[in-house]
Amino acid sequence: MPDIRRQAIENAAREVIAHGGPAALTDPHQVVDAMGAALDAGATHQDIADEMKRQRGA
Repeated sequence: MPDIRRQAIENAAREVIAHGGPAALTDPHQVVDAMGAALDAGATHQDIADEMKRQRGA
């Protein structure tokens, strides 16, 4: 997987995890921007979901 795509997926997963939950403590634009960058780099929603699982398990 190209490095840019991998980095975009990791960042999007990190942002979604950080923003998640009822408290939603971060700016939602950060999540939208990170998700958009990952999708623009060729990632799928499943790629991001898989990375979120990996990060949570780490």
